[in-house]
Amino acid sequence: MRCAGEFEFSTLAPLQAVCDTALAEARVERLVLDVRDVTFGDSTFLNLLLTLSGATDLRLLGPLPRQLARLLAVTGTDQVLTIEDATAGKAAE
Repeated sequence: MRCAGEFEFSTLAPLQAVCDTALAEARVERLVLDVRDVTFGDSTFLNLLLTLSGATDLRLLGPLPRQLARLLAVTGTDQVLTIEDATAGKAAE
């Protein structure tokens, strides 16, 4: 699922609804959020990520934008969430 733009209290509901719908599917074992185009995320976005991580195998596809990387680093959640670099290995191709 590709995420773009700002995610904070007043703009988070559509993303949360899509994620809830995806998780309601019985065969969903992993949820991948492409966060390369996220320009801002606040504590409510972070809370959603942690909630999703507890409910399924959540993967964040990066590289992480600067603000999001800082949010995860400052809170220590970069050590909890699984972050995959979409550009890794592309130089070798």
